[in-house]
Amino acid sequence: MPIICPTITAFDPHEYRVQMEQIIPFAKRVHIDLMDGVFAPTKSPDLQHSWWPHEIEADIHLMYQEPEKYLDQLIRMKPHMVIVHNEAHLHHMHFAAQLHREGIKVGLAVLKETPIEWAYQIMHSFDHVLVFSGNLGHHGGEADLTLLDKVQKIREHHPDVEIGWDGGINDQNIRQLVQAGVEVLNTGGFIQKSANPTNAYAKLESEITNP
Repeated sequence: MPIICPTITAFDPHEYRVQMEQIIPFAKRVHIDLMDGVFAPTKSPDLQHSWWPHEIEADIHLMYQEPEKYLDQLIRMKPHMVIVHNEAHLHHMHFAAQLHREGIKVGLAVLKETPIEWAYQIMHSFDHVLVFSGNLGHHGGEADLTLLDKVQKIREHHPDVEIGWDGGINDQNIRQLVQAGVEVLNTGGFIQKSANPTNAYAKLESEITNP
């Protein structure tokens, strides 16, 4: 069953709290964007300032150049999943193995410019592959539906992996994404910038649950 994960993309602790509190009433799983100002052009609050209610599963999306520096901290925080980029500087399989030993799932994000074939060699070490169609370090951006070709290739290469999408999800394209095989729909601006985030979430839910 596909799941909608509201996204937190904040640039200071106050904004982080506002965004989190907006989605607490309805979110079952949340996607937390963290940016280091190097890999991504923007800077979020540091990892140590991240928090989420215990009843919500948290996926931490590290847009960091060197995620391995934060391995011990991530293990202490015990999120549901940590997502790192295929393009980041790290030993991907070692990083994934370390988190798996602690019962933490691991995801691999692939930027829109990166051929998905470049990730085939390490994809088997990950629980989740994230097709990134967004604007790195920002809410919004366009959902580039030509990237659905990547979804098909991921499924052919790794049939059991969970597939996520990040970037430009709204009520006009969410059904097409689900029909193409996307299972985790990380949605930022459509929910966070809405006058009524609860209604925006409900609208997306209705698009994927009603035929």
